[in-house]
Amino acid sequence: MSQIFHRSTNFISRFTIFAGIFLVALAGLVAAAIARSPYKTNQYVARQQPVQFSHKHHVADDGIDCRYCHSGVETSATAGIPPTKTCMNCHSVLFRDADYLEPVRESFRTGKPIEWVKVHRLPDFVYFDHSIHVNKGIGCSSCHGPVNQMPLIWQATPMLMSWCLDCHRSPEAALRPKEQVFNMDWQPPANQAELGKQLRTQYNLRSTEELTSCSTCHR
Repeated sequence: MSQIFHRSTNFISRFTIFAGIFLVALAGLVAAAIARSPYKTNQYVARQQPVQFSHKHHVADDGIDCRYCHSGVETSATAGIPPTKTCMNCHSVLFRDADYLEPVRESFRTGKPIEWVKVHRLPDFVYFDHSIHVNKGIGCSSCHGPVNQMPLIWQATPMLMSWCLDCHRSPEAALRPKEQVFNMDWQPPANQAELGKQLRTQYNLRSTEELTSCSTCHR
């Protein structure tokens, strides 16, 4: 009986199978890369706000401490959004008639809070406590980036689970003296590895197993 298919069909069949597997794997890698890219995480995207509040002006130029506005950061899970009264402590005198501050004055008159656009978003199933991080020597800029250089606030880090876990596995790299937690210009010293180990003991951090346990962040 004569051969139905040409001998080259064997090569074509093998090539097609392996090419299909390769394309499926490549598609998976591309999908994973897109999911972790700024396109999906909104990293580096500046948000337009009802009032174009400049952290650079207030923090870097005027030297206002983070805690003046975010008063709950040391004691509660949320850092807190300042009430309009906090803004008016200054702006009842400074720039009191500026047009772009009319939404602030209206909010103060009516008692209706300004509807700020949330920048740092975590899923509902993620539990994050600002106070525990601040009180364990994690600086604001470690997660929020150089806020003192942001005219409009943006998400400086990917805020993916893998990013959080990298820090929880090796917190020594991010630990700083508590008096430097709110210093936006702080940089790790040359002996950060040694300092981090000392601070980890001093701050009584939990074990790596506990820090990376699912129940630590998913409750």
